[in-house]
Amino acid sequence: MFRKEFYYLLKIQYLGFRYHGWQKQPDLLTVERMMQRTLKYVLGRNNFKFIAAGRTDSKVSVNETYVELILREDALTMETFFDAFNENLPQDIRLLEITPKKELTHIIQAPKLKEYIYLFSFGIKNHPFCAPFMINYKHNLDIGLMQKGAELMLGSHDYRNYAYKASPEAQTLMHIENCVIEVNALYTANFFPETSYVFRVVGAGFKRHQVRLMMGALFDLGSGEMSLSDFEKSLDGSTPYQLTHVAQASGLILQNVTLE
Repeated sequence: MFRKEFYYLLKIQYLGFRYHGWQKQPDLLTVERMMQRTLKYVLGRNNFKFIAAGRTDSKVSVNETYVELILREDALTMETFFDAFNENLPQDIRLLEITPKKELTHIIQAPKLKEYIYLFSFGIKNHPFCAPFMINYKHNLDIGLMQKGAELMLGSHDYRNYAYKASPEAQTLMHIENCVIEVNALYTANFFPETSYVFRVVGAGFKRHQVRLMMGALFDLGSGEMSLSDFEKSLDGSTPYQLTHVAQASGLILQNVTLE
């Protein structure tokens, strides 16, 4: 028997520090698990499914992303759902908006741009309250050289060396729309160091751990562990180059997802 379906696009944000990523896993606290529990409680039923625009790793936070919610049989009561859902979600997950849709968005395949940012400082150890948001690099960093490296990442490159455990068939040719390192003015707090930095990168999609490998290579470049010529070699996927520095996850934020 055919059952009518109702479609909604949810824009959400969350602090990932205490979660083992987005995807539900047995006996682990994940964002997807908390979303599912809360939806079941608020809706009073379990005949729904939801799909995220992309998965995040353990401890990675999200400023803005989308989730597609599919309900069977009954539509949402929009006037009460938004407040009820936020009220019952944990404090580190928030629904920003909800939009009814006439048809499936097919959120995973939908054309999109993603902006990731990575917050970091170097030198004197940060206040412990910074830990969920920002990584402190213990060695001095040549920020000017790192900025040159980020500029080299712009445009189209074969990022096979930055694709974690990629299969031989994986498509690793990518176009990076924007890639910069600048003084952090995006996020501030009175316990943040006087000067911190943000790595910002925008592209249509990223492989597993790719942004963290990019940040790790930039750290190696800025600390003198990698030369600029080797850094350039790493951006040519036709020549294998072993990258071993995967930057810590808790400095990484999915800043926004733009659906086209």
